[in-house]
Amino acid sequence: MEKSKLKSILVNICRFLLAAVFIFSGYVKAIDPLGTQYKLQDYAEAAGQFTIFNFQFTFFSLIPDWLTLTGSVILSALEFCLGIFLLFAIQRRLVSRITLIFMAVMTLVTLWLAIANPIEDCGCFGDAVKLTNGQTLAKNIVLLIFAAIVAWQPLRMVRFIPKSTQSIVINAAIIFIVGSSLWSLYTLPPFDFRPYHVGASIREGMEIPEDAPQPKFETTFLMEKDGVQKEFSLDNYPDSTWTFIDSKTVEIEKGYVPPIHDFSIVLITQPSSPNTQHPTPNIGDDITEQVLNDPNYTLLLISPHLEQADDTNFGEINQLHEYAQEHDIAFYCLTASTEKAIARWMELTGAEYPFCTTDETTLKTIIRSNPGLMLLRDGVVVGKWSHNRLPKAESLLSKSIK
Repeated sequence: MEKSKLKSILVNICRFLLAAVFIFSGYVKAIDPLGTQYKLQDYAEAAGQFTIFNFQFTFFSLIPDWLTLTGSVILSALEFCLGIFLLFAIQRRLVSRITLIFMAVMTLVTLWLAIANPIEDCGCFGDAVKLTNGQTLAKNIVLLIFAAIVAWQPLRMVRFIPKSTQSIVINAAIIFIVGSSLWSLYTLPPFDFRPYHVGASIREGMEIPEDAPQPKFETTFLMEKDGVQKEFSLDNYPDSTWTFIDSKTVEIEKGYVPPIHDFSIVLITQPSSPNTQHPTPNIGDDITEQVLNDPNYTLLLISPHLEQADDTNFGEINQLHEYAQEHDIAFYCLTASTEKAIARWMELTGAEYPFCTTDETTLKTIIRSNPGLMLLRDGVVVGKWSHNRLPKAESLLSKSIK
């Protein structure tokens, strides 16, 4: 086979593999713009932390949320569009060079992740596929090689459409992916890869199998003798002539971590109008088991931070609470906000439902809306809704509700 033909085959194989990864990666991030935003914020916090006089500062904490959210949408759209453009061989020289630069930057970022390990999951495939930092670096090195091959001979990419119609594909790709992000922000992501998806059992997600691997720890001891300090392990612990100075224990191997491991509900306010059909817990009680084991329905209003929550639909939320009171449905608001923020929300909205505290990250994982609504029954997620598309009270329990 001619060298020229082999080069064309190699370039097009690399081009199709790059396109497939970019389209998939861009799309799963685009339909979950808030999740991508949270991951960008994790990156920014990890990169911007520094210490002065034993005080830790985070340089990037001053970046406003709207900017990181915009960055989330742009990053996802760029990745998706590059994949589409590679697939259809649009603007071959320009797109191949941008792809190479993009992969070079991403490879450097993941090299930092693999070395420093500031966060455990890179988020390159959103919540759809989880990779370790080492796996991500290996994946990006391979993709960087593919991008270099394509950029080396971009004109060998075979076109599927005439040059005159390329603008149609360009505009369609941009409109589709940006529109997907905006629609997901208004409603909820169309595909939910998180452990709190509709149909999931939260109780089962918290279980640890009996044969699950346990974490392993290593303890070292700092000892001194005749003015000389040395470290010892349990296996070679010295005799009594050595003086103990200090010890440290580090985790050398992680054990099994269940998909749901930080879900807890602690009551912090009592309802203004208690539901006589349900036991009324005391402030400070952990009601996680009570909620998960309730054979009846339970409505959970989810808001990581009430001070940032959209209050335009508070009337519909209050109507749902009244409906829940009338139909023996427990109703709680889960938040990570302070008592001051809760009091402010109650003043603004006239909320009479009880408030509970739950881990902020857990709340952001449960639903991509602030506030959002989740319906449980016996610990199973029956339905989830954005505050923009709340169900009508009378049809709340209808099986047709999505």
